[in-house]
Amino acid sequence: MTLPSVAGAIRAALLTGDARGKAMAARAVARDWRLGRLAEVFDVAMPDRPARPERPELLPPKQMPKRGRGQSLRGRIALIHALAHIEFVAIDLALDMAGRFGAEMGRGFVGDFLATAADEAMHFALLDRRLRELGAGYGTLPAHDGLWGAAEATRHDVAARLAVVPMVLEARGLDITPLTIERFRAAGDSATARILERVLADEIRHVGFGSRHFAAVCSRRRVEPENHWRSLVQRHFRGGVSGPFNNSARAAAGLPRTFYEPIAS
Repeated sequence: MTLPSVAGAIRAALLTGDARGKAMAARAVARDWRLGRLAEVFDVAMPDRPARPERPELLPPKQMPKRGRGQSLRGRIALIHALAHIEFVAIDLALDMAGRFGAEMGRGFVGDFLATAADEAMHFALLDRRLRELGAGYGTLPAHDGLWGAAEATRHDVAARLAVVPMVLEARGLDITPLTIERFRAAGDSATARILERVLADEIRHVGFGSRHFAAVCSRRRVEPENHWRSLVQRHFRGGVSGPFNNSARAAAGLPRTFYEPIAS
């Protein structure tokens, strides 16, 4: 019996528009790959843009309403919703990484980023459930549409994608999440704080995948990693790299301060 291709399974998950359905599809692709149910075949192209649910309404980042300080129930819901949206888009970013660059990068790369997609799906499900416990749910508030731009800007080069997505965007989560955990604890919301503690532990591993595979690409291309990373970030990431930094978490993920401090704002 011929096994279905991993590229076809990834593409189908990317084109699943329903939020919970996409999360389930991502976890299924990762499980099927791990159990040997998918062939290491890249026979279809990844979509230019993944499918999205009808809600939330997607707005440019500058048009997003202010969330407030997060101590009130309304403020906490808004912050959790924003975090859930980040995790939802991260599912697609990890799936696209595996499907778009897997043929070039090999089996270990595919496994790492499908595992990342499954983690992001779990994070999304936990945050969506927490929203529903608080009387809301994913899609009840608008969300910004800026994150997928990082994938569009780096679709041509795996080194650029690794430099920007795990090593800038996810690394920024390592800096911000501990402070966010403390905000929820201060508000008496230990349930959300526990979810974010799990997210933080997983994100260290995800940034580590990015750092390791970026180093491997640089070795093959015979370029020096730190200078090449800075060049790619300055060329393909508009947001800049800014602190404060969680240097210990970044170092644990294989991203020492010698990478980012020379270009930090």
